Amino acid sequence: MSTQTEPKLVTQIDFARAGQITPQMKEVAEREHRDPEYIRERVADGRIAIPANIVHIKKGMRAFGVGEGLSTKVNVNLGISGDKADAAEEWKKVKIAEDFGADAIMDLSNSGKTRQFRQQLIDETPLMVGTVPMYDAIGYMEKPLVKLTKDDLFEVVRAHAEDGVDFMTIHCGINKSVTKTFKETGRLMNIVSRGGSLLFGWMEVTGNENPFYEFYGELLEICHEYDVTISLGDSCRPGCLYDSNDATETAEMIELGKLCKRAWAAGVQVMVEGPGHMALDEIAANMKLQKRLCHNAPFYVLGPLVTDIG
Repeated sequence: MSTQTEPKLVTQIDFARAGQITPQMKEVAEREHRDPEYIRERVADGRIAIPANIVHIKKGMRAFGVGEGLSTKVNVNLGISGDKADAAEEWKKVKIAEDFGADAIMDLSNSGKTRQFRQQLIDETPLMVGTVPMYDAIGYMEKPLVKLTKDDLFEVVRAHAEDGVDFMTIHCGINKSVTKTFKETGRLMNIVSRGGSLLFGWMEVTGNENPFYEFYGELLEICHEYDVTISLGDSCRPGCLYDSNDATETAEMIELGKLCKRAWAAGVQVMVEGPGHMALDEIAANMKLQKRLCHNAPFYVLGPLVTDIG
């Protein structure tokens, strides 16, 4: 008689690999006019993600699939900022997003105590909810950027997971190797990602490795516990056409591909951010390269932003 306990199935990818079709997979299949087995197979090998935190599922969220063979999803960015800290105004945006058929809401709040707004959003919206914990860290911990520790950053990630956030953008790929490439090759517009530039600044001042890269295994444990889909942030996306498809962007993408595999091995769902500004005739080739390097993970495209003047 075996004394070995079966591993606990928590995430959509856990269930998919165990051959089980979850209610969320059924819902996605129905919405996308696909066979549930089609969804299960692709969730199992990472080509489809169903960002659905177990806390948010209990609150009645609808399941959405992102990835191969599915409709393109629309994500709406909103949030409370230092320039405009007006929660009532953000709630109007939430309702407009729901009324016009958006699929996800990205709460990019970055000023003051943002937790109440985030918790209420997860309580009230059935759409996928995403966040960028790095934006929240300075206000949440009440410390300047350079004083934040690895434990501070991970505490914020855990708080977002506990609140029921379905996917988190975390800039894990910008490590010392990528920043070395960036410094050696240079750029017209440097690092334009807000989360990426915050981490780059933190690494430069402290001299430490990116904690989200160095302690990635610990990060994956938090994501697995709540079935948070990790959206691997593209810190080094190009900010203008001149920088598109450059060495820095490609170096980070190679790292993101490795991190995809590690997440899947840990039973964590993944999306990858990309690609930033590029000329129209570069988009197809760039997406093929991204899919190749990141093993057909779903892409959460910030664009492609094909003009510099928009």
